[in-house]
Amino acid sequence: MAEAESESETRKKVEVLEGMKRVVRELQVDEGVKRREAACNVRLLCKDDAKARVTLSMVGAIPPLVGMLDLEDFECQIDALYALLNLGIGNDVNKAAIVKAGAVHKMLKIIESPNAANPSVSEAIVANFLGLSALDLNKPIIGSSGAVPFLVNSLKDLDRKNGSQAKQDALRALYNLSISPSNISFILETDLITFLMGLLGDMEVSERVLSILSNVVSTPEGRKAISAIPDAFPILVDVLNWTDSPGCQEKASYILMKRASRILECLRVDKGKQVSENYGGNMGSAVSAPIYGTPSSSSNPNVVSKECLEETEDMMSEEKKAVKQLVQQSLQNNMRRIVKRANLPQDFVPSEHFKSLTSISTSKSQERKKNLRIAVPLIALTQLCSPTRKRSTPSECETADVHRPEVMDIGDGLDLGSIPWSALHHCEITGFSYAS
Repeated sequence: MAEAESESETRKKVEVLEGMKRVVRELQVDEGVKRREAACNVRLLCKDDAKARVTLSMVGAIPPLVGMLDLEDFECQIDALYALLNLGIGNDVNKAAIVKAGAVHKMLKIIESPNAANPSVSEAIVANFLGLSALDLNKPIIGSSGAVPFLVNSLKDLDRKNGSQAKQDALRALYNLSISPSNISFILETDLITFLMGLLGDMEVSERVLSILSNVVSTPEGRKAISAIPDAFPILVDVLNWTDSPGCQEKASYILMKRASRILECLRVDKGKQVSENYGGNMGSAVSAPIYGTPSSSSNPNVVSKECLEETEDMMSEEKKAVKQLVQQSLQNNMRRIVKRANLPQDFVPSEHFKSLTSISTSKSQERKKNLRIAVPLIALTQLCSPTRKRSTPSECETADVHRPEVMDIGDGLDLGSIPWSALHHCEITGFSYAS
C-alpha cells in the first residue's frame, strides 16, 4: 500500500515536471498565440507556488520570457512581464537571474516605444521594478540603468490618474532604490524630492514618502536638497503633531535630527575656530570645541569647515526657526502634561499662558546655553526617541498578482511631550548613533 502511494506521488511529480518543460518549450515557438498562452501558464503556476518558481527557473523559463519583451505585441509583453514578476516573488536567485538576462534594459526599451502609452504596460514594468529592486544586488543596477526618471514620471502620472495600487508600487520601488547610497544622486537629478514634499499630508502615502526622505537625508547632497525646498523644516516639524501616525512622527524626527547633526558639526567647527583665533592660532588640534562630532569629522577641521559653509549657506535661518518651533512645541506639551497630572481644570492655564511661559523658558534656556541654542532641543529629542542600536533597512515586498503586506519597520513613534526639562537644560552632547 505504501509503495503504491509512493509510486503515485512520484508519477505525479514526473507529470508536473514534464508539464513545466512543455510550457518552456512553448515559450520558444514562433507562434505568438502559443507563446502568450505559455506565458500565462507560467504566471498562474508561479502565483502561489514557491516550488514551481524554482522548477520553472531550473528548466529554463526565464530567458525566453525575457526574450518576449522584444516583441512588438504589447499583449505578449504584458503576459511576459507578469510571468517574470511572479517568478521573482520571494526568490532572490530568480530576481538576480532576471536582471542578468537583460530584463531591466529591455523594460526601459519598451518605455521608449509606442507601447509605453498603454497604462497596463507601464504598470507591469513598475511592478517588476518593485519586485527586482527588493534584492540589494539589483538596486545599483536598476538605479544606474535610467529607471529612476521613469518611476518618478510614472508616480506623477499615476497621481493624476488616481491609480492607487500602481502609485504605491512606484513609491515602494523608489524607496527600495533609495536604500542604496549610490542611487541618491540619480534621485536628486529628478524633481522627486520637491514632489514628495508636496505629497506630505496625504495619509495614504505620507509614511512611505518620509521613508524615502529618511534615506535621502543620509547623504550630504540629500540634506542640501531637502534644505533647499521652501518651508521644508516647518512642514517636517508639523508632522510631529500627527499623533495618530507614530511612524510618520518617528521618520520626521529622524530627518530633522540628521539635518541637525550637520548644524552641530558646523557649530563645533566654528566654535573651535574662534577659540583657536583667540589664542593666536597656536592651539592647533589640541583645542576641543564644546560640541563633539564624529571622529572622522574632527580629523580634518578645514575640510569640515568648508563643507559646512557650503551646506548651510542661506539655510540656517529657516532651520533655526524650525528648531525654535520644535522647542516651543515640546515645552507646551510639557505644560499641558503638568496641568493634567495636577488634576487641574483644563482651562486653568490658557493657551496664551502656555505661549508666554514657554517663551520665557526658552529665553532662559538660550541664555544658559548660548553655544547650544540649536543643539540642545534636538539632542534631547535624540536621546529620547533615537535607538542606539543600528536598524536594518528592509526593502519593500512585491507583487502585482498577490496582496503586498507591509514590511516596513514602523517603530514606537514620538511623543514630544515626554521630553523632560532636565534633558532640555542638562543633556550631554555625545554625537549621533541613529542608523540611516
